[in-house]
Amino acid sequence: MMGPAHALSGAAAWLGVGAVAAGMGEPMPWPVLVAGALICAGAALAPDLDHKAATISRAFGPVSRWMCEVIDKLSYAVYKSTRGKGDARRSGGHRTLTHTWIWAAMCGALAAAIAVYGGRWGVLAVLFVHMVLAIEGLLWRHARVSSDVLVWLLGATSAWMLADVLDQPGNGAQWLFDQPGQSYLWIGLPIALGALVHCIGDALTVSGCPILWPIPIGRKRWYPIGPPKAMRFRAGSWVEIKVLTPVFMALGAVGALLGLGLVG
Repeated sequence: MMGPAHALSGAAAWLGVGAVAAGMGEPMPWPVLVAGALICAGAALAPDLDHKAATISRAFGPVSRWMCEVIDKLSYAVYKSTRGKGDARRSGGHRTLTHTWIWAAMCGALAAAIAVYGGRWGVLAVLFVHMVLAIEGLLWRHARVSSDVLVWLLGATSAWMLADVLDQPGNGAQWLFDQPGQSYLWIGLPIALGALVHCIGDALTVSGCPILWPIPIGRKRWYPIGPPKAMRFRAGSWVEIKVLTPVFMALGAVGALLGLGLVG
């Protein structure tokens, strides 16, 4: 899928988690619901860090373009060294390492560690990166015509404001993990979820997605998981724009209402 649909699906996924939590009698504080949805929207773009033409490659200027080159080469090296007998030869690393459950878990764990051990500046760093990505994905029309500096300033301002709100007692810094030293440990959850939702979205397209690597399926270690080919679509096609995008928006709205306890 394309960046906007990935971002919307990420936000909808976290709002859905909020709805489930509320239904189980453990509602999220509203700042966690809002911040988590934005983080998850941004994280849902991150697996395309292996693609030089992806939204994330433009998000942070030369830094993200350089990272895309590095991740692409790393992903290709991992693919080449671990591919099974049935896996095709390829020349690049797109939709390999960064499109797996292992990568999603690693990203979530790394972000959680940065937030917990990095203190406020660690939290701000994680929030800033994902706020910028959320802006690039959810407000892509405006981001495309704005300067990078304006997008970064909006991301930094959003990160600072969210951190201030979350730091207030009862607003969610210790949501789900309330032991000493566990503040913001939850922040890895929307990041891992966003990466997984990205993979699931790509699995619906014609190429499929090797989410389960390194678990072998048949003679392939990089088996492209997906529905029957007749049910798949091309990235950016009318199915994504006219069907899935409105569905993600509707599901997100329902999840927000349930998560905030405004209905149900």
